[in-house]
Amino acid sequence: MTSSELWTRATADRYDAEEAESSSAAALEPTLACLAELAGDGRALEFAIGTGRVGVPLRERGVPVVGIELSEHMAAVLRRKIAEDVLPVFVGDMATTVVPGEFTLVYLVYNTISNLLTQDEQVECFRNAARHLEPGGRFVIELGVPPLRFLPPGQVAVPFDLSEGHLGFDTFDLVEQILVSHHFTRDGDDGRYRRGNSRHRYAWPAELDLMARIAGLELERRVADWDGAPFAQDSAKHISVWRKPT
Repeated sequence: MTSSELWTRATADRYDAEEAESSSAAALEPTLACLAELAGDGRALEFAIGTGRVGVPLRERGVPVVGIELSEHMAAVLRRKIAEDVLPVFVGDMATTVVPGEFTLVYLVYNTISNLLTQDEQVECFRNAARHLEPGGRFVIELGVPPLRFLPPGQVAVPFDLSEGHLGFDTFDLVEQILVSHHFTRDGDDGRYRRGNSRHRYAWPAELDLMARIAGLELERRVADWDGAPFAQDSAKHISVWRKPT
C-alpha cells in the first residue's frame, strides 16, 4: 500500500556521498541529541531509515533503534555499516508495516513523509506510528513548509539549490498538492550533469495536526529546527512532536 517511488540500487549506492554534508557529525548533532532525549530509556523506531544516516549514529549513542525501509537497496547499504542484530531493519512501507514490540519514540526525518503521495497514506503513516508507540510515547516528523509564497502568479517553479555541483528546483501541482524536485548534479570533472527527479506530496503543519488527531495523537510542540528555534510564519521547516496519551 504505497505510492512511494522505489529507490534504485544506483541511487542507494551514491546516496551517502551526495548527502555527506548533512551526514557530518556537526550537522547531525542537534538531531541526535533531540531524538536521544525523546527516546529516553526506551526504543526508537525510524520510518524510512534509508542508509542509516540518522539511525546508525543514534544506535551508537546507546539508543536501541529498529528501522522500516521500503527500498531493499537502501537497506543493503545500511547493512554494510551495522549488523542486523544490532539494528534490525524490516523491508516494507512505513504506512502499514508492523514490527514487534512498543517504542517510546517513532521518528520520520528529512521530509520523508512527503514520499507518500496521497493523503490517505499519510494518515495511515500516523496511525502506524501510533500503533507502535507505548502510552506517553512520541512521534516526531521533520518536514519543510511548502514554499508557495515564492510563487508569483503564473509561475510553478521554485529554485532551492544553486551550488557549484548541483542545481535544484521544485515544480508544483497546486491542485493535487504534489511537488516534483528536479536535480541536476555534476558527475565527474567533464562538466556533464546527471538529471533526476522525485515526486512528493506536500502538507501543511495544520494538516499534519489533523492527521495526528485522527490517529489519537496530541501535538506536544513544534519548533523551526533541531536546536529548538521558535516556529514562525517565515520558518522554512518544522520539527513537530506528537504524543500518545497515557
